[in-house]
Formats: sequence, structure tokens, C-alpha cells
Amino acid sequence: MATIIKHADFVESIAAALQYISYYHPADYIAHLARAYEGEQSPAAKDAIAQILTNSRMCAEGHRPICQDTGIVNVFLKIGMDVRFDGFPASLVDAVNEGVRKGYLEPGNTLRASIVADPQFERKNTRDNTPAVVHMEVVPGNTVDVQVAAKGGGSENKTKFVMLNPSDSLIDWVMKTVPTMGAGWCPPGMLGIGIGGTAEKAMLMAKESLMDPIDMFDLKQRGPRNKTEELRIELYDKINALGIGAQGLGGLTTVLDVKIAMYPTHAASKPVAMIPNCAATRHAHFVLDGSGPAYIDPPSLDDWPDVHWAPDYNKSKKVDLNTLTREQVAAWKPGDTLLLSGRMLTGRDAAHKRIQDMLAKGEKLPVDFTNRVIYYVGPVDPVPGEVVGPAGPTTATRMDKFTEMMLSATGLIGMIGKAERGPAGIEAIRKHKSAYLMAVGGAAYLVSKAIKHAKVVGFEDLGMEAIYEFDVKDMPVTVAVDSTGTSVHDTGPREWQKRIGNIPVATV
Repeated sequence: MATIIKHADFVESIAAALQYISYYHPADYIAHLARAYEGEQSPAAKDAIAQILTNSRMCAEGHRPICQDTGIVNVFLKIGMDVRFDGFPASLVDAVNEGVRKGYLEPGNTLRASIVADPQFERKNTRDNTPAVVHMEVVPGNTVDVQVAAKGGGSENKTKFVMLNPSDSLIDWVMKTVPTMGAGWCPPGMLGIGIGGTAEKAMLMAKESLMDPIDMFDLKQRGPRNKTEELRIELYDKINALGIGAQGLGGLTTVLDVKIAMYPTHAASKPVAMIPNCAATRHAHFVLDGSGPAYIDPPSLDDWPDVHWAPDYNKSKKVDLNTLTREQVAAWKPGDTLLLSGRMLTGRDAAHKRIQDMLAKGEKLPVDFTNRVIYYVGPVDPVPGEVVGPAGPTTATRMDKFTEMMLSATGLIGMIGKAERGPAGIEAIRKHKSAYLMAVGGAAYLVSKAIKHAKVVGFEDLGMEAIYEFDVKDMPVTVAVDSTGTSVHDTGPREWQKRIGNIPVATV
């Protein structure tokens, strides 16, 4: 007998799942991250993990997004052959998008609209995070199995693919490639690896593998039962031995798990895809059986460890952004922890491009950047009671191409983002005796609590990419690149790779 799936139930289930994953980490992730926290020996990495864990609990309690980047929606549907769809005015994909629209525009927990249509030219925000990316498979049975994930740009943009020769070493390629991914994917997280099929099949497998439960602790406890599990453990141990650590600061844990999926391939081929999942990993699984909408049971707050991060007022330097000088910036040292108070400006890719165009035309900028600090962020819209929604840092390397311009032509003296800076950004920082400060990715709700006032001061039409002015109180950051160009994302991993001692440290 056919199962009847009603349109309203399908839409509601998609929307509810997206709300759920915006503020609840999977319990397996929290358990493994808690173990990583307990075992972490790097003070900087341990502090970053503490912020991630504290932020996670705050989001679970407050039902607000774990990360400001609430992702591009990926939906995997396994549709039973004995299922009928009732009341669907258009396609299944249209129904998914209706669910996405409903989930992202929920008034009690608005999520950030991150999707731009016409990706090559206009790049205009769709304002409701549609369309989703939908994969469908027809299978035996009378249910609809649904997996929903929201992939952030920080992790998704670090996706890697290679077409290896059959005799090439997968391990060598992974170990060569992971350091090139930097820290913009916000470790500690997971790596999904797809091997075989065709290029697009390998990519799909890598992404789907990330939906599997994190079980590396149990796997290592009981030992491998097959070659795939042996490979997972070997990659897990070797990747962590690189010393990249939480947020790329250097430490013992870079990945919490490595997932591998395989498919037969052409005899002359070995396609390999690798996709990371970040510290704000977001995915959920439910089944529709015709009985109504599916709602996922919330986790218990007992699943979170007793970790409550707070600023260290004894260790950290207090900085007044309203009176900040170039001399003060030049005195900061790599690894210094700062607590920022006062007014800062914000700006991401689109704002920087518009500034570039305006400067080229000799036009006056809407704000004065002289002796100011810019925060790379695209915040979530606030709900009642908030000054601004979760406002975590954006991957800073995307702004490297604009850094020389901003430091030389606008009077800017400092920048805040997440992860490392590339060679062009570091050279501009060194040349102009500036500095780059890092906030913890995956701690967006926690960071937003330091923002006491927010207003749009330029490029309002850009939505979350507009220029804001934030008035902050004791916002926690770390000096990631100092005025001499020394980067903790270089020195930290090298130090911890050496301490771990399993992999020779490159001398060049």
C-alpha cells in the first residue's frame, strides 16, 4: 500500500530541520570536541575550543545560530518507490525551496540569507537563501529518507579534487593538500573523502560521507575491522600530527574524524574529492512515513561539557578602539590576546570591491576609515532583544587582494577576521606597520554578545555585506599577524608539528 506524503508536512519538516541545525550541534560532534578539549595542550587551541563549546551551549539555550554563516542548503532525498506525493503544486525541488524559505525567514530565529543568484555577473542576494542544492534517489520502500545539511562558505570553499593515477598514493595527496587548506574551514572538524566513480560522483560521496556519525573515538578503541577503517585511522593520526590545531593556531587536534566513501571507477582513473566540515557542522536526518511532519528530538544540555569560556582580564590587554594609534598597533606581539572596546567598522568582499571601484573613480567613501579597525563579518539580522544577530568572523584571505589598497588609501590601521592571511595580505600589513587580529570561527553568538550597538553606515543595499559600525565591549581577539609580518598561523602549527614529532618539519 502506498504511503501518502502531504505537501504541507514535507515543507514543514524541511523548515523545522533547518531551524534545528542552526542552533544544535550534533551530539557526536560535541562529545568528540569535549574529548579534544580535555586533551589539548596548546593554550591558544584550548582557548579556541573553549569558545566553540561555550558558543554551542549558548546557541542551544538561546535558539540562535551557531555561526553567522547559516550555509547553502543541501538536501539528500531517498524516495521510496511506494510513495505518493499529495498536494504538491509543483516539483519536489520547489517544495524543498519552500521549506528553505520558511525555515530561513522564521521570525523567532531569522537565519542569514547568503545565496546570490547569477553567480558570475550580478550576484544579487535572493534574500531567502533559496535555491537549495537537491539530490534525489529512488529506492525500494514506502518512506522518504531526508538528510539536510547547511554548508558554510568557509568550509565549502576549501573543497579539493584531484584525478590521481591508479598507482598514486592517496595518503601522500591528502597530507600534501590539507596544509594548503589553511584554517578558513574552521577546524576542529571533519574531512569527508570520496574515492572513485567519476569527478562529480567523488564529490557527492565526499559530501554525503560527512552526514555519517562521528565515531573515531570508538573506532580507535575497538580497532579497525577492514582496510577502509585502517585508512581512516591512519589519515586521522597523520593529519593531526601536522599540528595545525583548532583555528589553525597550532595544537593536537585538527580533525575529529575522517570519513571515506568509495565507488567503482574506470581502470585508468582514481578520482578523489575531499571536503571539510567546520566547527559549526550542521546536518540532520529524518524520515517521512505519511504520519505527519517530522520533528527531531532536541539534545539534552547534559550532552555539553562543563566548559564556560570567559575573557581573561589578567592575561588580555584592553584596547580602546576610539583612541587607537599606529604606535599602539605596532607594539602588539603575535599571540597577544586583546579585549577590544569602542567603535569598529565592518566590511566583506562586496563592500571592498565597491570601495575599490569608488576610489578608482575618485568618489568619496561613505565612511572615514582613518585610524579605524575593520571587522570582516556578515552578521545575522537581529531578533527582538538583540543589537545584532550572531556575528562571527569571515575568512580573511578573501580580503588579501584589497589589503594594500585599504591600508594605503583609506587610513585603515587594523583588521579582524578568521584564520590566516596569505602572502599578499601579510606583505601589506608589514609594509604599513598594521596588524591582523583573529576572532574564533564557530563562536558567532558568543562574539555578538560583545556588540552593544550596531548600525548600517554604508552600502545598505548589500544586505549582510553592508558596512556596519559596531560599538563593542571587551570583544576577544588574538594578534594573528603583527606589524612585522609574523603570523601565528605559521609559527603555531610549525611549533606543534615539531612537538608532536611524527612528521618532519619542513625547513623551507
